[in-house]
Amino acid sequence: MSLRIAFCASNAPTAQAALAALTRRYGDHAEDGADVIVALGGDGFMLATLHRTQDNPAPVYGMNRGTVGFLMNGYSEHDLPARLEAAEEAVINPLAMRAARLDGSVHEALAINEVSLLRAGPQASRLQIHVDGKVRMAELVCDGALVATPAGSTAYNYSAHGPILPIGSDVLALTAMSAFRPRRWRGALLPKTAQVTFEVLEPEKRPVMAEADARAVRDVVRVDIRSEPSVAHRVMFDPGHGLEERLIREQFV
Repeated sequence: MSLRIAFCASNAPTAQAALAALTRRYGDHAEDGADVIVALGGDGFMLATLHRTQDNPAPVYGMNRGTVGFLMNGYSEHDLPARLEAAEEAVINPLAMRAARLDGSVHEALAINEVSLLRAGPQASRLQIHVDGKVRMAELVCDGALVATPAGSTAYNYSAHGPILPIGSDVLALTAMSAFRPRRWRGALLPKTAQVTFEVLEPEKRPVMAEADARAVRDVVRVDIRSEPSVAHRVMFDPGHGLEERLIREQFV
């Protein structure tokens, strides 16, 4: 039986051209009832597609029509059904963010890569870090801090000098950005089951924003972060080019 493939693409001209070529060749099934969703674009579009289709049981196979393409496979119009049949699958659980703001409102979001807190004014942020309800750092003065999943550990986390995590590890990375006090503190490795809470000290004087995969909440006073095992994103990769291999290879560049 032939695969029922649903295609989606970013607005980039290269992605739209790929969409036209692939749908002419293989048809285009509706996402509901599809065996696989093929996303054409870059990593940002891939993250958006995973969020948008999180209630759809079909796995997502990305082909790079963007820039970096860490979550994507190489682009080719040829033999796509065979590639999909041979693809390896990785299952990614996102982070759940619950952010409380100065005005009393609460915002919730999921993040496949990371939840980050960033200073939103000229002064460094002052954060207090709790892990599973226990104060682990009474004061962190920094430009920001983040909690990253293994899948997101090579993104913002790695740029902030955080560790690359094996995709199968039950670990989260807590990484500081430009820590001033404690001087050059880089962060910690935490079990996947940990709940991390950031309390913002002096939120009016030193405003802080929180982001979950680039979805921003401004003027936060408290941010709770935990892994969300009830949501499982299925991502497909060509054999020998799965997330595990990519994470290892990234460390030897």
